[in-house]
Amino acid sequence: MAATPPTADSRWLALVANLPIEDPAARMRMLRSLESLGAAVMREGVFLLPDTAAARQGLGRLAEYIAKSGGSAEVLQVGASSEVQQQAFRRLFDRSARYAELTKNVESLKVGFGVAEPSALSRVLQKQRRELEAIRALDFFPSEMQERAKSALSAAESEVRKLLFPAHSRSGFELGEKVTRRTWATRRPLWADRMACAWLIRRFVDPEASFVWLEKDQPLPAAAIGFAFEGARFAANDTLVTFEAMTADLGLARNPALARIGSIVHFLEAKGATVPEAAGVQTLLQGAIRRASGDDELLAEAEKTFDLLYEAYSDPAKR
Repeated sequence: MAATPPTADSRWLALVANLPIEDPAARMRMLRSLESLGAAVMREGVFLLPDTAAARQGLGRLAEYIAKSGGSAEVLQVGASSEVQQQAFRRLFDRSARYAELTKNVESLKVGFGVAEPSALSRVLQKQRRELEAIRALDFFPSEMQERAKSALSAAESEVRKLLFPAHSRSGFELGEKVTRRTWATRRPLWADRMACAWLIRRFVDPEASFVWLEKDQPLPAAAIGFAFEGARFAANDTLVTFEAMTADLGLARNPALARIGSIVHFLEAKGATVPEAAGVQTLLQGAIRRASGDDELLAEAEKTFDLLYEAYSDPAKR
């Protein structure tokens, strides 16, 4: 969430603090707290923030902590003596360089479009999205650089979505629909198809996906995307298990490594043609079920198995 912009005639808060030299750990905690608030350093022991409710609360709590640690701290409300000083204060909070660096990083990814694996590009962009939100949260005076960074990131995310989902119309997804940081839901109990689908989603579709594990007949949560049960957005059909149907719908079926994983999942769920590796995968998944204390932990264990399979099948020379 972006910081609330102060008004044009902003007043300021100054924290004047002194910590005992013999307590470096307390000093480090103070500095980290000030960094998390977005405070600027005026000089040794003096820190500045725009006067907002959040800043007052944060600095107040920090002053209490400093006092309990044997130091002293005062939070003072101050005002700029002139417009020149006001602008000087504002420049202390200029985030333009960080936005420029982020924009540069995003633009540099373009050379990988159509060459690098789209899921890898998606994970990098998710990291850049988190970085953008972190900068915006402490950007008290938004500028054109923020908008430029947002536009560059949004454009790159749109291009990577097209690479990830070349068959959106078949799956029901529209190119403009947000498919990241979504809630995905399936039903218990978890076995090969449902675990493989969850792995596919997190690795290739939505790196920051959250999962809901539904009981039988429990309704699908609002705005969640269902998979691997009757009536879900992604479901099995007469010939394919859900994993295979999902890779087809999302334009990933031509990935040979995913196709081989799909044949294993198909055998474990619906039998059919024997797949030599299926017995080993079955043993690993059964072990994960016995070891895991809950469904989230079970998925984490299963993801390791599917990651290893994907790496092996992606580069046969390593086998």
